[in-house]
Amino acid sequence: MLRLRIPGGLSTPKQWIMLDNIATEYANGSLRLTTRETFQYHGVIKSNLKRTMQAINSVALDTIAACGDVNRNVMTASNPYLSKAHRQAYDLGKAISGHLLPKTGAYHEIWLDGDKIEDKSRKAGENEEPLYGTHYLPRKFKIVIAVPPDNDVDVYAHCLGFIAIIEKGEITGWNITVGGGMGMTHGDTNTFPRTGDHLGFCKPEQAIDVAEKVMLLQRDWGNRENRARARLKYTVEDRGLDNFRTELEKRLGYKLGKSKPFTFTSTGDVLGWRQSLDAKKGEEKAWHLTLFIENGRIKDEPGHTLRSALREIAESGYCDFVCTANQNVTLANVAPKFKPKIDAILKANGVTTEVSSGLRANSMACVALPTCGLALAESERFLPELITALEDSLDKAGLRSDDIVVRMTGCPNGCARPYLAEIGFVGRNPGLYNLYLGAAFDGSRMSKLYAQDVGKERIVELLEPIFLKFSKERKPGEHFGDFVIRAGYVKATPGGNKFHADVKLA
Repeated sequence: MLRLRIPGGLSTPKQWIMLDNIATEYANGSLRLTTRETFQYHGVIKSNLKRTMQAINSVALDTIAACGDVNRNVMTASNPYLSKAHRQAYDLGKAISGHLLPKTGAYHEIWLDGDKIEDKSRKAGENEEPLYGTHYLPRKFKIVIAVPPDNDVDVYAHCLGFIAIIEKGEITGWNITVGGGMGMTHGDTNTFPRTGDHLGFCKPEQAIDVAEKVMLLQRDWGNRENRARARLKYTVEDRGLDNFRTELEKRLGYKLGKSKPFTFTSTGDVLGWRQSLDAKKGEEKAWHLTLFIENGRIKDEPGHTLRSALREIAESGYCDFVCTANQNVTLANVAPKFKPKIDAILKANGVTTEVSSGLRANSMACVALPTCGLALAESERFLPELITALEDSLDKAGLRSDDIVVRMTGCPNGCARPYLAEIGFVGRNPGLYNLYLGAAFDGSRMSKLYAQDVGKERIVELLEPIFLKFSKERKPGEHFGDFVIRAGYVKATPGGNKFHADVKLA
């Protein structure tokens, strides 16, 4: 497997064409969108690695820091063209990514014959790591940037988050969250997923400094003795938020402000066509099309040649491409005159903007078996089949069009963020999953274990009566995750240290 670093998920038509070429020449014929706004290739053999890396570099992309105990791919609100605030979020994400990038020259020496990457000014061969030091971080570090009211990046699921505070269309600063993370270990209650805490507020010009100092604080305070508890979430949990803030402000040399009010309404993508929220004077507002890509797999199938359609659109130069945090793709910055042409290409390839249900439209799955060596069960290949079965139950309850968030992973590491799904599945053994319920629709509250080691038939058997009860008894505007708590199916999870508490299995 090979994973790219694409801060903010944005790529040009030229880059998309090269990425598509690589899928054919060196990988398994498909592009796999991840849950962190980038691509993975599967099936790349070792003898082709160098040629693959050089092909990626030829369009000013790379795989640096896409894995390892460093700052990973920085995610930003999914479409930088949607508004000025979204562009500022994207610019901040790119700046943070560049600032926290490891400075090692090994990547260039190994894969590029010592040549420097096009968008880097440093010389190849430098071995200094002024930020990471000799041993890098205790574990991976993840940063996201959100623009309310959309929480499409799941800001509470990550080590460090910046939430835009907008006044009159301008970002006046950022609320800061710290200590989120999804991974845990089955059977070890000392490990748990955790939602990030609100740390404070910073001015726009302070954001990069805050990102650096938070990462360095984790470098120095993080647990290097027990890798299972080495993420920032455990540092904040064990040291306490107030102590963490005090030390951070000491290193910053200034105080953070108090968090400011904002509202999130959902964690999903707005599918279909959407127009920019603003435009320069005298210009038409651009259009953007977000396509649902089931579990992020871009490939051609009989009657649904998605990969060919996106390739043709890239060759036309009609738009840029944005990988979203929900494994979808946005065709961004489309001039109004090109909108019908894109529709025609999609139609000719059997690609539609329609999705069979609200449940499917809000679904995500990790790769899992047979590709991931950590997987205990299927995920990408099984979730579509399970959703089809659950859609029959939704029909009985009249809920097919309702947005309900469902996510599945093949192991408890939580790459598809299942603990923040209203219905979450985590693999335990082949064909068997833990079922979690009760997360908040806006991503602010985690779920609770409801049933253990359940297969497809048992899952449907458990969820169908809940769907029926939800349909009959929900309050106006009430989401599924809130209802299952009010109805007593599970207790609310107020924080990571309560994730394993108050569990009563069905």
